[in-house]
Amino acid sequence: MLGIAGVAGNGQDELFAALSGERTTPRRDQIMLEGEAIGHAGINARRRKGAAFVPEERLGHAAAPRLKLSDNALLAGHAANGFVRGGLLDRGRMLGWVDSVTRAFDVRKGPRDPEARALSGGNLQKFVVGREVLRRPRLLVVAQPTWGVDAGAAALIRQALVDLAREGASVLVVSQDLDELLEIADRIAVLFHGRLSAAQPVAGLTREAIGLLMGGAHPEEAGGAQPEAVA
Repeated sequence: MLGIAGVAGNGQDELFAALSGERTTPRRDQIMLEGEAIGHAGINARRRKGAAFVPEERLGHAAAPRLKLSDNALLAGHAANGFVRGGLLDRGRMLGWVDSVTRAFDVRKGPRDPEARALSGGNLQKFVVGREVLRRPRLLVVAQPTWGVDAGAAALIRQALVDLAREGASVLVVSQDLDELLEIADRIAVLFHGRLSAAQPVAGLTREAIGLLMGGAHPEEAGGAQPEAVA
C-alpha cells in the first residue's frame, strides 16, 4: 500500500483527479494500469478496467445528498457492477448491493435505503468506502479515508484497506494523517507544491523526515531520495 502525505493544497486534488480520470492527462502513457496506458481514459473506462476511487468530499462528490443509497451505488457502479441490464435498471441488484455494504461495513441507518444525507458522516464514509472495496478492485485510490469519522469507523475502514492490499490489490491512500499512513502503508511519498517525492519504505522513515519533506525540505536534508514526478 502506498501512502501520499502532504499538507492540504499541495496538489492532492489534482493528483486524485488525474488518477481517477476526472481529468485526463496530455499523454496517454502518463497514467499506467498494469502496463496499459490509460491517461486518456475517463473514470468509467478506468472502473471497467478494475479501478475504484473514493474522493475526499463524501457528501457532494462521493455521494449525492438527496439520492438514496441504491442510486448512489448506481452512480459509482453502473460501469462495472451490472446494475443496468438490457437498458433497464436492476433495482433488486442495487438494493442487494446496499445490503451487502451495510452488513460488511456496519453502516448504521434507519430505513433500508435512505437518502445519503440522512446518514452520519462516519456511516456515510463507511458506505462510500465499502461500496468500492466490495468490488474487489485491482486498484483503489482513496483520499482522506478516515477524515472526520469516529475511532471505531476509522479502525474498520483502515482494516478494510489493509485486507484489500493483502489480497493483492494496489491501494493508494492520500492522507494528511501521518499516524494513519504510518499504520497502514508499506511505502510513503510526500507531495509539496505539486511535486511528488520518491516513495520510501515506512520501515526506514521517521515522522521528522516526513515532516521536513511536507515543509518543503530538500530530500537529501530529510534523508530521502530525489523527487520523481510532478502531480
